Amino acid sequence: MTDSQSYIDRKSYFDNLITIYGRKPVLEVFQATDIQPKRLHLADSNQISGILKEILALANRKNTEIHYHSKKALSRISKNGKQDQGIAVDIEVPRYQALETLTKPADDAEQDTLTEIIALDRITNPQNLGMIIRSVAASPCRGLLIPRNGCARLDPLVIKASAGTLFRAQIYHCDTIDSGIEYLKATGFEVLGLAANGTLALSDVSQTGRHVFVLGNETSGISDSVRHACDDIVSIPLANAIESLNVSVAASIVSFRTVS
Repeated sequence: MTDSQSYIDRKSYFDNLITIYGRKPVLEVFQATDIQPKRLHLADSNQISGILKEILALANRKNTEIHYHSKKALSRISKNGKQDQGIAVDIEVPRYQALETLTKPADDAEQDTLTEIIALDRITNPQNLGMIIRSVAASPCRGLLIPRNGCARLDPLVIKASAGTLFRAQIYHCDTIDSGIEYLKATGFEVLGLAANGTLALSDVSQTGRHVFVLGNETSGISDSVRHACDDIVSIPLANAIESLNVSVAASIVSFRTVS
């Protein structure tokens, strides 16, 4: 096997995986019947008793790979050494895919068919991210784009806030929101930023074509680079002198905008 092929294989392996850490969240993963754990990671300093003993028994029952690491190495896997409690698990999430799986329309008819996704620009609050995932999973929206850099990680707090719908939502990932927008433009998407000062009302957005709605940071909104890349800035008209909505509420309104 060549080095390049090895890299491609490793990248393919991680493209639809997320890593969950912490003893109780990992136990819940192994107890769930609809989640496929791929690799269990343990600190070699753990005392195997109680909940860890139960997790290991379930891992063996599910034929999950088990790997032991130093605490420092495990913290690099969990990316949260202070809270991982010496354990993490890689979970296969079939609907968590690289953005590149969204390709150009095959013909004009497909280009005109309504296809909409929501993209997130620096959403850092796990509670907001979880609620956005829940709304998108329940809606006609094609999916949700979450950059791997700049947004909250898909961790136990997000899973809890999503009420478990993270495993049922269509989620795309990319490196950064800027690279994601660049790719979406190249595949025929109109990029629409959401902001209070938008000149186009959400109700006036076309009911055909490919649209990506970009929702910005809870405090500062969409970034300057995203605003510059947008084809238009869209607003949700508000009454009673209300200036803004929580980003998760805005995501719900956008996700269900085509539902009469």
